[in-house]
Amino acid sequence: MKVLAVVCLLFALIATAQSAGLRHRRRYDTKVQTGPAGIKAAEPAFPAWSTMSQAPKKDVVEKEGAAVASPLYVWPQPASFSRGNVVREFSSKFTMTSEPAFDDLTEAIARYTRMIFDHRVTGSPSSDAITQLNIVVADPQAPLQLDTDESYSLEIPDTGDAATLKANTFYGALHGLETFSQLVSFNFSSGSFSIDGLPLSVSDAPRFPHRGILLDTSRHYHSLPTIRRFIDSMAMSKYNVFHWHLSDIQSFPYHSAALPRLSLAAYSNTDKYSMSDIVDIVEYARLRGVRTMIEFDVPGHAQSWCVGYPEVCPAPTCQMPIDPSQQATFDLMETLFTEITGGVARKGMIPEDLFHLGGDEVDLSCWTTVPRVKAWLAANNMTSKDAYRYVVERAHDLIYKMGRTPINWDEVWANFGTTIDPQTIIHVWRNEEYVYNATRDGFRVLVSPDGPWYLDGLGTTWQQMYNLEPFAGITNTTQQKLILGGESCMWSETVDDSDVFNTVWPRAAAVAERLWSPQNVNDVNAAEPRYANFRCLLNRRGIGAAPYANPQARTAPSGPGPCLAQ
Repeated sequence: MKVLAVVCLLFALIATAQSAGLRHRRRYDTKVQTGPAGIKAAEPAFPAWSTMSQAPKKDVVEKEGAAVASPLYVWPQPASFSRGNVVREFSSKFTMTSEPAFDDLTEAIARYTRMIFDHRVTGSPSSDAITQLNIVVADPQAPLQLDTDESYSLEIPDTGDAATLKANTFYGALHGLETFSQLVSFNFSSGSFSIDGLPLSVSDAPRFPHRGILLDTSRHYHSLPTIRRFIDSMAMSKYNVFHWHLSDIQSFPYHSAALPRLSLAAYSNTDKYSMSDIVDIVEYARLRGVRTMIEFDVPGHAQSWCVGYPEVCPAPTCQMPIDPSQQATFDLMETLFTEITGGVARKGMIPEDLFHLGGDEVDLSCWTTVPRVKAWLAANNMTSKDAYRYVVERAHDLIYKMGRTPINWDEVWANFGTTIDPQTIIHVWRNEEYVYNATRDGFRVLVSPDGPWYLDGLGTTWQQMYNLEPFAGITNTTQQKLILGGESCMWSETVDDSDVFNTVWPRAAAVAERLWSPQNVNDVNAAEPRYANFRCLLNRRGIGAAPYANPQARTAPSGPGPCLAQ
């Protein structure tokens, strides 16, 4: 038995080492890449994103019934607000009404009512208690896309008269409801709900239109209930993009009707998502103000495609990148993309305008060693790098034909610069120089810096995440306008349903505030009490956010104590 145990341990260590070699962490690669002038990948001008690590304080204590003091205990902090010092209870007959009434908002009101008023009222509020929140939406039919107006205003008088929430769209109203929900507290002494700091006036809108979290469902499968609860948690900090990294080297969990053999690469028959599952998730997210953006990575990170469709891969012993010499490769891509998009703008299973095509970490050596691909390169007078661009451009052509805008990781721009279509959005995961030079070349950019905003880095503190400035090193306003926002990334090598929430939260909230709040809301010490409070709010709502002050993510509390002190 001892021998068997040693053998099992040896195999486990080998498997771990092999998976580590393949896993997709998008870490900085010191190989020199040919790219546009000004880019030298091996020696970046900015070796790391600008961050400042500060030791967390533990001097925050929980005081039951204490009035909320300035600053406003809302996360993320609104763009502007003013407040007084009056406390008002809620009437036992408090209601939320809408103008006009429509199904999406009616459902949201019911959901927030359950979330906010989670204790039984036993007290008798005074006659000047708050009786109503009136929600006014100018354009209830506005679609949820990158350019959607998410602004809102909230007015709560100190007289007990009706509070008013105004927004141009349903999605702005959702953000206003979230802010309102975070202002309400339950007083256990009086047995009633109340709001402090009245009169209160909030005028709010996001700094960036794209504020996302990437969730990797290839390296570990995440169940539908977990994904739904994950989206719930995103909405609580006003994230608005669920970046669904659906497949990768390790597995292909989507069961396509048009290409059913793709899901042969799922981990098991139960670790799959059907077409209807995806449609349901997209709608669930939309009702919470969250767009769903899919990613299918080409030409690299597609080894799982070879399980069901080996004809699109160069050889059984050399499976990546996918084979550029075979029309079957592009036929498969077109069939898959058409199924997802419906083939036309803003239709299909995922109506999102943006479509992520990956394009990163492409090792071209396979194409130069497999005889079939090598012969094709020679016949077409192409280098392997030419073929890389050929696949990227053909994928772009497919996506444009379907009314979508492609996104690629920064390797595509670093290799091909201004020769790729200028409408391409560049998703930068490396250093600030890539943001600067891509925007200098006129490309729109998303930022997801490896290290500061990679949630799989368990030693990265929330302070480091908070201190990252998306405009770092960029003073030109034209370039700044090309930065659409960014994402925190949850690569799932060591994450599944058992630990995803305490790995993501509360640290992802630090990124959420830097993407929502004005640029000058950047003081980590000033933010800390609100951040600690938000972690406790997540816990009260059933989201397993880890202790905020732990130096290592997803670790347990160090001992007994109140939520706010951990």
